[in-house]
Amino acid sequence: MRTADAEHGTTTAAPPASQTLSRGIRALELLADAPDGRTTAEVAGALGVHRSIAYRILRTLEEHSLVVRDAGGRFRAGPGLANLARGVAPRLQTAALPELTAVAGELQMTAFIAVWDRRHCVTLVAVEPPHGEGTLVQRPGSRHPFDAGAPGIAIQSALTEASWERLAPGEPYRAESRTAATVGYATSRDEVIPGVSSVAAPIRVRGQLPAALAVVFLAGDRPLEDIGSRVAAAANAVESVL
Repeated sequence: MRTADAEHGTTTAAPPASQTLSRGIRALELLADAPDGRTTAEVAGALGVHRSIAYRILRTLEEHSLVVRDAGGRFRAGPGLANLARGVAPRLQTAALPELTAVAGELQMTAFIAVWDRRHCVTLVAVEPPHGEGTLVQRPGSRHPFDAGAPGIAIQSALTEASWERLAPGEPYRAESRTAATVGYATSRDEVIPGVSSVAAPIRVRGQLPAALAVVFLAGDRPLEDIGSRVAAAANAVESVL
């Protein structure tokens, strides 16, 4: 099958549906990581496809409000994504928001919920402190490698080593996770971003993989034990609601 591109006046072969879907999802990921948006050419380059193909993908996503286009022709993540995001672990988000708000206000740090996504930790929901000038921002949907940072350690600590081997064969069970299982929270520094620390505690959700409640901050003088105790208490409170 061949399709015409009205914008560029070209005709190209339509890719298989599965490939188109994969490219569309990847385009959404690219735009979610670009607060200033991306042009059609930039998306095409990142996807490794012709501009006409990228344009068709973006137009389809635009029709569903998953992306929007500004006056300059740059595409950005659209409001339709918010509707989709609300459907991801809605009970966990609802239970966590009051605790995240309280932790962010008390510690003056961004507090967030992270979940496991194969080789990554993904931020599900985040709350910034009300008067947190200079605090670090953690955007929902942001991701980092699972084997770096406190959230991954915390999630792993809620699983037995046998369970982890079944879930992620060949991926190591970190020594820090064994420690976190004992003390109730995990810490990390410089693992994801140089100069940035994180503290996280696991949230065990019945019938689901564990999540983590975490804070992220620039290294300072506040004892990690105090931060860890507060984060662990918040995670326990979320567990009790669930």
